[in-house]
Amino acid sequence: MSLKKSLGILDVFSLASGAMISSGLFILPAIVYLEAGPGIIISYIIGAAIIIPSLFSKAELATAMPKAGGTYFFVDKSMGPLLGTIAGFTGWLSLILKSSFALIGIGIFAAPYFNNPLITINTVAALFALIFGILNTVSVKHTSRLQTTLVVFLISILGLYIILGMGRINVHNFVPFVPHGKMSIITVSGIIFISFGGLTKIAAVAEEVKSPGKVIPAGMFSAFIVVTLLYVLAVFVTVGLLDPEAFASTLTPLSTGAGIILGKPGFFVLEAAALMAFLTTGNGGLLAASRNPMAMAKDGLLPGFFTSINRKTGTPVISILATTAIMIAFILFLDLEHLVKVASAMMIILFILDNLSLIIMRESKISSYKPEFKSPLYPWIQIIGIVLYIFVLIEMGSYPLILTGIFIAISIIWALLFSGVRNKKDSALIHIVKRITAKEMQSDTLSGELKDILLERDNIVADRFDQIIADAVILDLQEEISRDELFKTLADIFSRQFNEPEEVIIKLLEAREKESTTVIQPGLAIPHIVIGSKAEFEIVVVRSKKGIRFKEGESPVNTVFALAGSPEERNFHLQALMAIAQIVQNSFFKNHWMKAKSTTDLKNIILLTERSRRGV
Repeated sequence: MSLKKSLGILDVFSLASGAMISSGLFILPAIVYLEAGPGIIISYIIGAAIIIPSLFSKAELATAMPKAGGTYFFVDKSMGPLLGTIAGFTGWLSLILKSSFALIGIGIFAAPYFNNPLITINTVAALFALIFGILNTVSVKHTSRLQTTLVVFLISILGLYIILGMGRINVHNFVPFVPHGKMSIITVSGIIFISFGGLTKIAAVAEEVKSPGKVIPAGMFSAFIVVTLLYVLAVFVTVGLLDPEAFASTLTPLSTGAGIILGKPGFFVLEAAALMAFLTTGNGGLLAASRNPMAMAKDGLLPGFFTSINRKTGTPVISILATTAIMIAFILFLDLEHLVKVASAMMIILFILDNLSLIIMRESKISSYKPEFKSPLYPWIQIIGIVLYIFVLIEMGSYPLILTGIFIAISIIWALLFSGVRNKKDSALIHIVKRITAKEMQSDTLSGELKDILLERDNIVADRFDQIIADAVILDLQEEISRDELFKTLADIFSRQFNEPEEVIIKLLEAREKESTTVIQPGLAIPHIVIGSKAEFEIVVVRSKKGIRFKEGESPVNTVFALAGSPEERNFHLQALMAIAQIVQNSFFKNHWMKAKSTTDLKNIILLTERSRRGV
């Protein structure tokens, strides 16, 4: 059973925005101000720029493979199940830890208002984790509606804060602009850019997005633009409102700034906005995290019960409940301050894997890899991103690197001992190796799997022509042959399919050729015959790189579509001829047909071109 496609562009925008507007805006400026002063405004701009490579890569991969799991799914299909397992567990834990930290933020803001020793920061956070877990099991649409409501309210409050604050700015607070040197701006940007990481979480729920090819890029890019503007303008206003001493004495600088503008009412309104920000981050993070174990279970990397989807709600209940339980355990029993640093290191590793995945998918030349959004400046922007992320990872220090390394080692052990990773699967990396070495290393299953994803992505229901092509015999001839040798090969196949003597079929093919040549254009022939006594129709497709000699003195034929059907199928016979004539004229077919590496690729090229021909 598949997940329901219920998320539109506003839902995607809200999930991506809500995952970003959190501690990165309401708490982090107070911390980084001590290191870079007013120059943190530039740091936020640089931080936004650093995330762009991953933004482009995630958008392309998600439109090509809109499946639950996000980075796990991309890495699994591009680099194989071992690295996929590492990405899956890393992404799952990173999202859980980040979301747990956001829910702790709720506890920090809410717990002091209750005069009860049982209501602590951690218990409040755990309660909200439970509430969000239940809400996510009921319906992703209900979850996204709550997310949209919270995000709209949050953006409205921040917009009002920026507008009112502009008129109260003290320009002297910007001097000196870089008190600790220019390098401090770069160093701080490496800390800040993690705050934009929530933007890429939408890929984890791509399977539940309607028209993902258009909605995912539009939602992600609009969220990136809006949140970047909010970050930069809100920090600019806050720096202008607070003098250095005030900045150094608060962990909630925006709330303090609102107090300067509107007094206590302004302070409490921004406190409420911060609370909503933590709500949206916690909710969106749980939604995204819960799709990782479901995707991994589908590939045998986790127990199968994680794949179960409730028929009424269309949600992965077991996966959500397991994610919620782990989140509550982290909140109640673990020291999140250090683990959040580890989660940040894990997120950077995922960014590196995202960019590597895109490069490998592109270079594999798999015909059924057809993203509706393509990253600009490929591959340079991905290479720059990888180098930047490695630099930031090193700058984070040894503690998160050591713990992350231990966790990755555990993931590898799990993959080798307990999961199906030992059963080698096809991946894009294998396609690259095959192309370089010209060796057959694996079955060509990935191309077919990506083709099925494309059909599901575009809501394509296979028609009769699609089904006949899917079942058709595909021949990839390596040596040059004559027309008579081709007809003998076709007769052998059709003889078994129609239960007719080979001699009869050869005579029909030769008679059809004498009547009028079936070479309809240079390099293409469509021999077609009427045969059989019952309603049946078959197609055999042939590619010959060195060519088939139909007539002396004429160009050899590289592509053959041989059709055979009974008299009752005359109408469909004509429809198939017209479909093939249009397919071979399609630019996608022309660009990929002679480059295909396998018969599976050849079949998928025809099917994908047919989908394009039908305008879907």
